[in-house]
Amino acid sequence: MPDVLDVSPYDALLLLSFGGPEGPDDVVPFLENVTRGRGIPKERLKEVGQHYFLFGGVSPINDQNRALLDALRKDFAEHGLELPVYWGNRNWAPYLTDTLREMVRDGRRRILVLATSAYASYSGCRQYRENLADALAALEAEGLQPPRVDKLRHYFNHPGFVEPMVDGVVRSLAELPEEVRDGAHIAFSTHSIPTSAADTSGPVGAHGDGGAYVRQHLDVAQMIADAVRERTGVDHPWQLVYQSRSGAPHIPWLEPDICDHLEERRAAGAPAVVMAPIGFVSDHMEVLYDLDTEATAKAGELGLPVRRSATVGADPRFAAAVRDLVLERAAGERGQEVAPCVLGALGASHHLCPVGCCPARAPRPAAAGADSPYA
Repeated sequence: MPDVLDVSPYDALLLLSFGGPEGPDDVVPFLENVTRGRGIPKERLKEVGQHYFLFGGVSPINDQNRALLDALRKDFAEHGLELPVYWGNRNWAPYLTDTLREMVRDGRRRILVLATSAYASYSGCRQYRENLADALAALEAEGLQPPRVDKLRHYFNHPGFVEPMVDGVVRSLAELPEEVRDGAHIAFSTHSIPTSAADTSGPVGAHGDGGAYVRQHLDVAQMIADAVRERTGVDHPWQLVYQSRSGAPHIPWLEPDICDHLEERRAAGAPAVVMAPIGFVSDHMEVLYDLDTEATAKAGELGLPVRRSATVGADPRFAAAVRDLVLERAAGERGQEVAPCVLGALGASHHLCPVGCCPARAPRPAAAGADSPYA
């Protein structure tokens, strides 16, 4: 390995995340940012904010991102990868526009973006790209020259993302009482989204029943289940389930909900369940509340033993995976042949989001894609 790994033409990495409140006074303003343009009354936002108030008004996603930043910088330094890492959020400080402005003033002209969402969907990819385009337009309006931004490919099937989750499921199974362990079911959980958004997720060729969003999650769930069987010698039944629905009741969203699934499993005689939040990079609020609080309480009512496995978070293997993705993209931009590191049946995702990929309900400019105004 050379002393310094070649990341040209890139001169910075941006960790782009959702953001979250850092105290009780932040909760309603944060939710106003998240729901801007939807006309939701402040009183309703206070009701929604009760999830945050249960945890002192602090979202764990911020500390998770700080830990990931530290892990990335440590991994890069140890491997001779000279690439500064910045952090910006869509909905709370440090805000994306402020971070991009700082990067421009630091002389950064070609930026790679790591979004804290591993799968294809409007809310998990295209919306981040729209926020990037909005931020770049804001810099341009200030008289600054917008940098070029490129988004790292979806990493749902990279070994550095999958293998920590395998370990988490195996640990959770081991924590169950011995008499129910071998019969335990695995509920692979991810964020529910409207079925219309799922069906149009990914490139146009992937559109259809569940789109790329469902197929990618099923691929990861199968990989983890297979690895758990190899590690434990037990073939555990599993199902992909959903959580954190937030839409109007008349709009169809992906199902089954995790709590409904726990009821169904108990009625069917399952002795225990491991909840594996494969759709989430870190233990943020929707994991802590929807799984650790709400779903765990439901399991208690049912008398069903449950454990919740860990998300990837700042696992060193994930930091190493990001380094691998950076080097892969940089080499490809220099015209070199690259063999992407992937597991499962779906292969590596695209580097450049094509036209029609995870479309919005109303057309909006988006960066880091074939249709970007900031190419």
